[in-house]
Amino acid sequence: MGTEILTVDVLGEPYEQRIIELPDDDEGPVFATLVRRRSTRPTPKAVLYLHGYNDYFFQTHLADFFIDRGYDFYALDLRKYGRSLRPHHTPNFVRSIAEYFEEIDEAARIIRAEDGHDTLLLFAHSTGGLIGSLWAHARSKTGVVDGLILNSPFFDFNAAWVMRRPVAAAVGRFAAWQPYRVVPLKSPGLYGRSLHQDFHGEWQFDLAWKPVQSFPLRMGWLRAIRTAQRRLHAGLDITAPVLVAHSTASYRNFVWNDAAHEADAVLDVRHISRWASALGRHVTVVRIDGGKHDLTLSREPARQRFFDEADRWLRAYG
Repeated sequence: MGTEILTVDVLGEPYEQRIIELPDDDEGPVFATLVRRRSTRPTPKAVLYLHGYNDYFFQTHLADFFIDRGYDFYALDLRKYGRSLRPHHTPNFVRSIAEYFEEIDEAARIIRAEDGHDTLLLFAHSTGGLIGSLWAHARSKTGVVDGLILNSPFFDFNAAWVMRRPVAAAVGRFAAWQPYRVVPLKSPGLYGRSLHQDFHGEWQFDLAWKPVQSFPLRMGWLRAIRTAQRRLHAGLDITAPVLVAHSTASYRNFVWNDAAHEADAVLDVRHISRWASALGRHVTVVRIDGGKHDLTLSREPARQRFFDEADRWLRAYG
């Protein structure tokens, strides 16, 4: 595993990026990208951000939040996502969640050993919340992570029981033979439309890296997620304190309505509450009225309510 030198990130200064070279897979060379923004003063504290599916780091106001509280901010664009996506890659594809542990381990090593931080928090959204939870469990005895903030973590599929269990199991068995086959599910793109400035939202992001309709789901990815969720449901042992935050409601329609601005249009929030206690012994759950799937991208005042809760948690455990 190798690394390249720091360069100015696509967000411009003061953001820097570092390419993490990973072992080749069946599609060829693989990379992850670590983005860094330093605090205005030297600090021993750092936070590492993990994005969700069909996503990458662009939320500079989230970095502002942590910088203002004395943290150096890091974000990891995982393999085959965002900055790390190459033309020969199948976007967002992975066969096992554990594959991501390589780049998270390397990011944590850089943050602690090279950049000299002795406190590391993990802030993870959606699929990143599932990945980060399993990684924190696997590394719980090392003390590498001091706390987790999970923003609408992907603890279960937003579907009826028959789809989440027997149908997903059947797809998983088929995935062993055709992992790259597309799952025939069409997203209406309501969540993406609620975010981007070109539609109904207030945010600007790269639609090549985060398309409104989402990248296709593939059977191998579906199997990887189901396996990871089953492991979480069996119970983890994360020893660090955890904050789990999600909206108070889910948006369940398939056509656009302004109500999509006030709820989670991706996940069933009841699943998040149900499985939060499986993370470990020290878990705090907060519910945000009017919150979107990515609570940091909610409209005001829900966005501020989430940051107020995160600030309260940081003052207690950060």
